[in-house]
Amino acid sequence: MDALIASFGMVAIAEIGDKTQLLSFVLAARFAGQHGRIIAGIFVATIVNHLFAAAVGDWVAANVGADIMRWILGLAFLAFAAWALIPDTLDDDDAKPSRHGAFATTVVLFFLAEMGDKTQLATVALGAQYANLAMVSIGTTLGMMAANVPAVLVGDKLAKRFPLSKMRFVAAFLFALFGVLILLGVDIGLGLGV
Repeated sequence: MDALIASFGMVAIAEIGDKTQLLSFVLAARFAGQHGRIIAGIFVATIVNHLFAAAVGDWVAANVGADIMRWILGLAFLAFAAWALIPDTLDDDDAKPSRHGAFATTVVLFFLAEMGDKTQLATVALGAQYANLAMVSIGTTLGMMAANVPAVLVGDKLAKRFPLSKMRFVAAFLFALFGVLILLGVDIGLGLGV
């Protein structure tokens, strides 16, 4: 259960203002009235992407010593903190969905947008930290859904009420906090101490 809670919280906060959330706004505008298909596409793309990322993290944990893993995870979370401070934007090419429909377009664009993204790399780190890949994948996927479904459903209204620039600082603070605690070997009750 710790893996689920930590994974959900980390990704839900980190995803606020991320390019995939911006992509959600764009897809909702482009495929008006097809919210269900867009949300299903986000779910499919995220679960596949994050299952893979968690499995990579699990492999790393099984093949790397505990002290080295503590340094890798701690430094990775500090890097995620710095990365979270950089605002995401979408290229014009990303904003032009294909003619293949809302579901297929969302699956492809979301999967590609998540490749190498901070939430995918955080999922790798969480997969390395926790033995329960299913809970990590479910938690990170639910975190993605928690951040992106409202973007699909309420679009511009959400952006006006949620100061995305401030949420980046919250995400950066949490990543930095977890990184420092991991480096110090502190067990904070969520299994993040190594």
